[in-house]
Amino acid sequence: MAAAVRIHHHLSFLFLFLFFISFSCGTETDSLLHLKKSLTNSDRSLSSWIPNISPCSGTWLGVVCFDNTITGLHLSDLGLSGSIDVDALVEIRSLRTLSFINNSFSGPIPNFNKLGSIKSLLLTQNRFSGTIPTDFFSTLNSLKKLWLSGNNFSGEIPQSLTQLKLLKELHLEYNSFSGQIPNFNQDLKSLDLSNNKLQGAIPVSLARFGPNSFAGNEGLCGKPLEKTCGDDDGSSLFSLLSNVNEEKYDTSWATKVIVILVIAVVAAMIFLFVKRSRRGDGELRVVSRSRSNSTEEVLMVQVPSMRGGVGDKKKEGNKRGDIVMVNEERGVFGLQDLMKASAEVLGNGGLGSMYKAMMGTGLCVVVKRMREMNKIGKDVFDAEMRQFGRIRHRNIITPLAYHYRREEKLFITEYMPKGSLLYVLHGDRGTSHSELTWPTRLNIVKGIARGLKFLYSEFSTYDLPHGNLKSSNVLLTDDYEPLLSDYAFQPLINPKVSVQALFAFKSPDFVQNQKVSQKTDVYCLGVIILEIITGKFPSQYHSNGKGGTDVVQWAFTAISEGTEAELIDSELPNDANSRKNMLHLLHIGACCAESNPEQRLNMKEAVRRIEEVQV
Repeated sequence: MAAAVRIHHHLSFLFLFLFFISFSCGTETDSLLHLKKSLTNSDRSLSSWIPNISPCSGTWLGVVCFDNTITGLHLSDLGLSGSIDVDALVEIRSLRTLSFINNSFSGPIPNFNKLGSIKSLLLTQNRFSGTIPTDFFSTLNSLKKLWLSGNNFSGEIPQSLTQLKLLKELHLEYNSFSGQIPNFNQDLKSLDLSNNKLQGAIPVSLARFGPNSFAGNEGLCGKPLEKTCGDDDGSSLFSLLSNVNEEKYDTSWATKVIVILVIAVVAAMIFLFVKRSRRGDGELRVVSRSRSNSTEEVLMVQVPSMRGGVGDKKKEGNKRGDIVMVNEERGVFGLQDLMKASAEVLGNGGLGSMYKAMMGTGLCVVVKRMREMNKIGKDVFDAEMRQFGRIRHRNIITPLAYHYRREEKLFITEYMPKGSLLYVLHGDRGTSHSELTWPTRLNIVKGIARGLKFLYSEFSTYDLPHGNLKSSNVLLTDDYEPLLSDYAFQPLINPKVSVQALFAFKSPDFVQNQKVSQKTDVYCLGVIILEIITGKFPSQYHSNGKGGTDVVQWAFTAISEGTEAELIDSELPNDANSRKNMLHLLHIGACCAESNPEQRLNMKEAVRRIEEVQV
């Protein structure tokens, strides 16, 4: 009897095992057929993928198996396109390698980050585009080989790649990746980052790879390239500031600071040799301070107070030379770092000249040289700059540092490779403009509105919480997230200059009534909305009113005639639902741009209405 029971149990177990195997194979077959269905041109290219035949039978093209288990899909050179059904791939639990090399897939990278056990992901020679989220690869801890070369990816190289401890091969060549190269500390065996738009210093950990791995990136410097970081072909920021044709820049301040630093270091070293260091009051010590992102060492003389302290350490840490750091999230730099930086002129804005400077650390900044600020004291100016430095909002650019002189100031912010909204809308009608889809444009408008809402809280007592809102002062990150710049400067600028330099003073409020208010910023917001929807350059940006399109008058005329649909940029989609939402946003822009401030929306209501607009 007992033996019969045991036999029964064994047979039951065997039956369940066989059922599981059969069910598993059936599930994976279904998954592959769902994948095939999501692909274009698959009926011809994957004609061998037939139901009721096991994928591991040896007849399914591109299916790799081990012990009757699917371990890889090698679907290269098949002319495939369409939308890859990643959810179907997730059901193949044993999948370790995936290759779609040399096909015709396009659009953003699919959600391959759902494949947590994948070891090789090969997407070379397709048409994938757009930015890759910085945390995209954080779930792919088994990934050893990643080939994304020969696509149209843009934005920064995802930081999450540096967290993959098993990564051995990384090929990103022939894309449009920009920004700095992350610091890869893994034991990489193969690396190719050539022919992108990368900038800054090559991390020391990658210097062992040959120059071919980094070729075709004009902004890169450091080993193994021949271009040394800081080399500028005669165009350092110091030389540019020294050779401004219109007005000779006084560089004596820089020379003096450098001389003083040298004298201080020499005096301190002599003092050390002559007199032994004491630990009591009045002690004089030389302290060596290293920077994590530089080989430079700075010798500082510290004179402790009578109570044995060392003065204001925080202030000492934020000030190097004549540069005052107000935001250290991108590192700390000093006067010499800035003056030696490779630089180029970006242009002359209403508030002064602008320069792009690439420092030896790889940090790229914009230096605004402003002469027309009020003759306010250094303490008051410092307090204003530190308030700016404390700003943390995804749609506001926070300054990094400043230099104060009574005659002029240097205002330093991080450089955004994508440039301004003005440039992307009107300066380049090529690839960048084609990416300005309706969802992207709506996201830009909403980001601008959210940034303004924050400024109206942060600077609620100002007449003009922004004051200079126009598309040239809306910077774009690599994923088209807007960052407001040149905000809250009005109290710092000479009144006569404000009238000429700030866009708020070109509004009907000032032109007709010689007054500005917080609603003036709303008018400027309305102009930007109409500019984004129509794709036209506003004549309002020209000081003489000539050139461009009077987008405000054009909008009001079209609305009165019921022809406002004709204003929408022809490059935007023409489907009924999207057009309805575009017209909704256009009407909001018109309500913001009312010439009479009393009839104009206030900022709170404008932001509320913008947030309601759907894609």
